[in-house]
Amino acid sequence: MPDSLSPAAARRVLLAAQGFGARPTTAGTRQLNLLLGRLRLLQLDSVNVFDRSHYLPVLARLGVYDKTLLDRLTFARRSAYTEQWAHEAAIVPVADWPLFAWRREAFRAKHADWLRDNAATLAWLRSELAEKGPLTSGALQDEESARSTPWWGWSSTKQGLEMLFRSGDLAIAGRTRFQRLYAPAETVIPPDLLETQVDRTDAVRELVRRSAAALGIGTVGDLADYYRLYVDDTKRAVRDLVDAGELREVAVPGWPARAYLHRDARIPRRIEAAALLSPFDPIVWDRDRALRMFGFHYRIEIYTPAPKRRFGYYTLPVLVDEALVGRVDLKSDRQRGVLRVQSAWREGDAAVTTVDRVALAVRDATGWQGLPEIEVVGRGDLARELAAELGVPLLDPPDAAAA
Repeated sequence: MPDSLSPAAARRVLLAAQGFGARPTTAGTRQLNLLLGRLRLLQLDSVNVFDRSHYLPVLARLGVYDKTLLDRLTFARRSAYTEQWAHEAAIVPVADWPLFAWRREAFRAKHADWLRDNAATLAWLRSELAEKGPLTSGALQDEESARSTPWWGWSSTKQGLEMLFRSGDLAIAGRTRFQRLYAPAETVIPPDLLETQVDRTDAVRELVRRSAAALGIGTVGDLADYYRLYVDDTKRAVRDLVDAGELREVAVPGWPARAYLHRDARIPRRIEAAALLSPFDPIVWDRDRALRMFGFHYRIEIYTPAPKRRFGYYTLPVLVDEALVGRVDLKSDRQRGVLRVQSAWREGDAAVTTVDRVALAVRDATGWQGLPEIEVVGRGDLARELAAELGVPLLDPPDAAAA
């Protein structure tokens, strides 16, 4: 392995480790499991303007697939996957449950006073779930409303469930209509995993090992961010993994810190890909790393007031081969059967020569959503070329039409 890598080679390492470059001819259960084994987690988010964020990394890497297959894998009872606070709320293998015990213990210690002060209500929640099986917070709220106790409200119900989930008393037994189904941990997590004890040092080392395999290459900060670990803990784990020969220290020109290359990382000669990335895809969820590795300045503008948005409400970075060439703001209008490209922007000059690949990614997304039509609004410096490539008229932006 080399002692240094060019920035371009580092990008290829990351993209290959993340599963880009060789889409399978089919995307069935086996391919989904292999991808989840590679990524180790899928971040969850409730925004559904185009589609739920955890579906999109799979589309980006495997191409068009059946979302119900992913739902069966991840949200079914007795699944091989569950939810944990990993990189934010995320789907992770149920086998990883012991690796987060130290985080659950730290949460219990931090909120010990609250847990003690609300012991009676928490006991009621545990009792209801033990008796009636997995329930959503809404169902439990209905139960409590029937008791007509004025001291309990929806926010308290949700807060109590989340406290019990984050402390490990409850686990998530799937979702229904994207609402969590809460259940006693012992009814979701196999007994051997519940009983497995992994101390913090060993658990962090294992999580850093998994971060390094999922990223291929990264700084200490990159490796810490994948599971939101403390940097000091990550530094110690990295030293152990370097000593064990699992990581190799390398220099990447222009990077502000030394990088660490996983021993199994591939350095392909090229990457071929055309994909739309979720704002919560591992490639771009660390905005500073996206800027460092791809020269791509990215901020999601969901919480930005509309008049101050530059690119759009839910812009997706567009990956073509080894570059982020632009961004598109997508909305699935399911009532009208239309995928609406609300804006399309190029990044530098790259998207000018790759507009056909951008259009291919948009077409794939349209078919995957089961929408028969595409609309392109004339907002953004790539919109006109994209509409022409897709063979659809360019629509006036709403503000222009109003004027």
